[in-house]
Amino acid sequence: MTKSENVEQWDLTIGAERGLFDLNLQDVWRYRDLLVLFVKRDFVTFYKQTVLGPLWFFIQPIFTTLIFSFVFGNLAGISTDGLPKPLFYLAGITAWNYFSDCITKSSTVFTQNAGIFGKVYFPRLIMPLSIVLSNLIRFGVQFLLFVFYMIYFAYKGADFGMTSVVFLFPYIVFLMALLGMGLGLIVSAMTTKYRDLSFLIGFGVQLFMYATPIIYPLSAAPEKYKYWIELNPMSNLIEIFRYGFLGAGDFSLSGLLYSSVFSLVVFIIGIVIFNKTEKNFIDTI
Repeated sequence: MTKSENVEQWDLTIGAERGLFDLNLQDVWRYRDLLVLFVKRDFVTFYKQTVLGPLWFFIQPIFTTLIFSFVFGNLAGISTDGLPKPLFYLAGITAWNYFSDCITKSSTVFTQNAGIFGKVYFPRLIMPLSIVLSNLIRFGVQFLLFVFYMIYFAYKGADFGMTSVVFLFPYIVFLMALLGMGLGLIVSAMTTKYRDLSFLIGFGVQLFMYATPIIYPLSAAPEKYKYWIELNPMSNLIEIFRYGFLGAGDFSLSGLLYSSVFSLVVFIIGIVIFNKTEKNFIDTI
């Protein structure tokens, strides 16, 4: 046996030194079974030992819609573009919940999973991807609630209707996932050194909601603030979502293009920062 035949051949070499853009996406595909397992875990454990279980999928948006309808619709008298108040608010809440869940839960990937990251190797990107996919299940359930509201108000004779823009729905959801995950990964990388951010992210997302046309239509925003609201990429996505399903809202190709580019850039930045941080985060967390 020669010396060269004694050299062991390895299928995978794990090392700390990797290029900034070496994302190991092939590994993510190889570990797709683990991804499915994490999605199931997130879905099951979140409602484990709860009395109402998956009914919380419906309770939160229903009660939020009722409160918004009473406070902002009845007391404040804010316009809903001629749509029934519950239907208008539920459209915004359904879309916003998915985005906010993606960003808040992705932002704690390193701090919440430091134990398993320090013991077992798997592509770290699996974890935030599982969060986005498990939240997609919740979004799907709440979207069915929104469809039920549409059928109910259509039966009551409400004046609204779907437009051809509704075919952009999968793309809009995709952009919300990119934006939410990208921002979440950026915050997650920063929380390894600055733990205060983990406390601020939930509060910040709530404030960010008021800079998004959820409790008001973009058409009702004062002109001096409208430009700044449109700079929020979620504003265009929420308006397009409403315009597609309810026929009310503001749709423009330029706004869609802006949100698309913004979401993609944030996602790429988030992935790169996440990839850089995962090399040595275990030493600082």
